[in-house]
Amino acid sequence: MKIPIAVIDAFTIRAFAGNPAGVCLLDQELTSDQMQSIAMEMNLSETAFVQKTQKRGYYSLRWFTPTLEIDLCGHATLAASFWMLRSGWAVEGEMIHFATLSGELRVKSEGEWLIMDFPLIPTFTDTHPKFKSSLFGYAIVQAAQLNKNWIFELEDEKAVTQLIPDFVAIAENSEEGFIITAKGEGEYDIVSRFFGPNVGVPEDPVTGFAHCALMDYWNQKSGYTQIKAYQASKRGGELFLEKHDDRVLIKGQAVAVLEGLINV
Repeated sequence: MKIPIAVIDAFTIRAFAGNPAGVCLLDQELTSDQMQSIAMEMNLSETAFVQKTQKRGYYSLRWFTPTLEIDLCGHATLAASFWMLRSGWAVEGEMIHFATLSGELRVKSEGEWLIMDFPLIPTFTDTHPKFKSSLFGYAIVQAAQLNKNWIFELEDEKAVTQLIPDFVAIAENSEEGFIITAKGEGEYDIVSRFFGPNVGVPEDPVTGFAHCALMDYWNQKSGYTQIKAYQASKRGGELFLEKHDDRVLIKGQAVAVLEGLINV
């Protein structure tokens, strides 16, 4: 069978920037193995699979890296919502409800912008058992744990952008990966990068779930409730964050770069 598929660049206003995600809008069910095979073939950080439910505006959503299914992904949710609107699966201005492994996620469009309602991910200040004072040659200001990842705050934006990761060391010392961050020095409040070798993503271009944790981290440390963030990967991407109790609103844009069919 032939499955429609698109590649969408998320958290950007221009093609070949931000974070590319595969999106499949499914009119027929696929098995988990079939979804995993498609994600492996696409070889993007994540591929999203969307199916309609019997209730208008409600959908199921799953995300796969090239190696495994994950429980939360921001950029692929943004990409899926963007493509649903472009394909007539969703209506401009109406709330999109997704049933996911992380509970219900909601997305609404406002003109060219998409606003995602995601869970705030709690972070807990801690000292990493191996990387206590420095990370790959750069001083650690503070570290924190969240779920299966670590956050390392570095001294400045330059340290974040110039750090050269040791992916073997990251894989050996985390369940999923490392987030590095610092206060921004220009138009952005914070900058960050995410390395996830244990989920098949050595460096993710722009990471929505990481910012659900960074919102909590920087709120605890600096009192931020609104953040203009930049993920300083090679492709780069910007996100606008707003904290509401135990939720985070993540605002971004997207661009379609490819549409076609994949044989399954």
